[in-house]
Amino acid sequence: MIEVSGLEKKYGKLQVLENIDLEIKKGEIFGLVGLSGAGKSTLLRCINGLVLYDGGSLKVQGIEIQKLGKAQLRNFRKNIGMIFQNFSLLERCNVYENVAFPMKVWKKNSVETDEQVRKMVRLVGLEDKIESRPRQLSGGQKQRVAIARAMVTEPEILLCDEATSALDPKTATSILNLLKEINQKMGVTIIIVTHQMEVVEQICDRMALLQAGKIILKGEVKQLFLENSEPLRELLGRKLTFEPGVFIRILIENKSNYRKFFYELSSEMKIAYEICDGGIRNFKDGSAFLGTLKIETKDSDEFMRYLKKKKVLFEVQENGA
Repeated sequence: MIEVSGLEKKYGKLQVLENIDLEIKKGEIFGLVGLSGAGKSTLLRCINGLVLYDGGSLKVQGIEIQKLGKAQLRNFRKNIGMIFQNFSLLERCNVYENVAFPMKVWKKNSVETDEQVRKMVRLVGLEDKIESRPRQLSGGQKQRVAIARAMVTEPEILLCDEATSALDPKTATSILNLLKEINQKMGVTIIIVTHQMEVVEQICDRMALLQAGKIILKGEVKQLFLENSEPLRELLGRKLTFEPGVFIRILIENKSNYRKFFYELSSEMKIAYEICDGGIRNFKDGSAFLGTLKIETKDSDEFMRYLKKKKVLFEVQENGA
């Protein structure tokens, strides 16, 4: 659906994006992750044509964005919805009027507008707030209005720029669950810009980690968490110090299975092990145990064969001397 190749962007002498290569598939939820200034929001704005890029290629559904004329670009943006951290609602308008705004911009008739607005307000669970103004709403409710407004024209792509950063954890989780529901019901491709790894963990299929305008890591979320590479640890603020021994990162898909796994590990393998870190993580497709084991065995290959037999995903982190 979205193909980015060798993308470059500068502001004066400042290189904001450098040699970006990326492919985002139709219907997936993709995370663009990184600290402030990494270039992720600029990349998002390149995708919807708000920012011109200096080199490379960016195609959405096979269309090179930068080759579109003004009228074509305006029509192209009709197929892309966008939500922001600050909600960007019209303060003098009620929920109905805010959600209806894009329909008026695109000169839709009143019958179609009313049908779509009520459909989207119902989808985000705000039927009882339809006459309320933004000042009467909580932060989470405001973001639900913003999502309804972004989806009222039923775009195929939804761009989310730090959409949960201003919300408390409970409200943020409810918004992420809503986005997952919209993705499943409407098949919309969602791209999420965030600096919060818990957001990526809960909702994204795949992700790309940006640093100083470059992609330094990309792939499936579970696999990247399992590999636990240094760039990811730095973003999470975690540093590992290995003592001598064999350290293996494991991921047990069903959280209810992990206690059984450790019981059987002790009884069947009869090896000493230590859980160095770990816990239940909430990924998009369900909860899983993710952690690092230090094992004491002369035959680590046998242990890895055991993990494969148990269908446990794993990565060797370090072999000490």
